[in-house]
Amino acid sequence: MRRCWPRAIRARREPYVDHVDKRQSEPPVALGKPRALRAILHRPRNVDDVEQITDHLVRVFGVIGSPGYASEPQLLRQQLERVARRGYYPAGTARQLLAILASGDRRPQLARITAPTLVIHGQDDPLLPPAAGIDTARHIRGARLELIPGMGHDFRRRCSRK
Repeated sequence: MRRCWPRAIRARREPYVDHVDKRQSEPPVALGKPRALRAILHRPRNVDDVEQITDHLVRVFGVIGSPGYASEPQLLRQQLERVARRGYYPAGTARQLLAILASGDRRPQLARITAPTLVIHGQDDPLLPPAAGIDTARHIRGARLELIPGMGHDFRRRCSRK
C-alpha cells in the first residue's frame, strides 16, 4: 500500500493531468473479502513488542499473501521481523487507508494518463479483487493488463514469468 499514494500524487502532477473531477462517474468496484479486510484492520495486542508485531504480520500475510507463491515460513518471518523492527506504526496505516478512501474515484485521472502502462494485478488478491485491476486497465488508454494466477496482495519475485 505504501506505493499506492505516490502513484496517485504522480498522476495529479503529470502535465497530461489538468484537473481532478471529484464526482463518482461509475459505481465503485467490488471490495475485498471480509476476512482480508479484518486482517489488515486488526492490530497486535502490544504494538511495542516486536515478537507480537511479527506474529501479527505473519498472520496478515497468511491471509492477504500469494497462495500460489508461498514464501518459506522462516524467510517470511525474518522479512516481517525486519519490518516490525524498522517501525510498525498503526496510526500511519490507518491514515493511509483513510487517504485511499477519501481520494474518491480516480478513473477520471486514469483516463488522462498517456504514458505506456502495464497494470499488474493478482488473480488471487483478497483485498482488491481482479475486477479492480481490470477496471484500472480499462480506464487507461492502451494499458496492458497482466493478471497473475496465484498472486495475492503482495509482490513476490517468483510471480515473474521470466
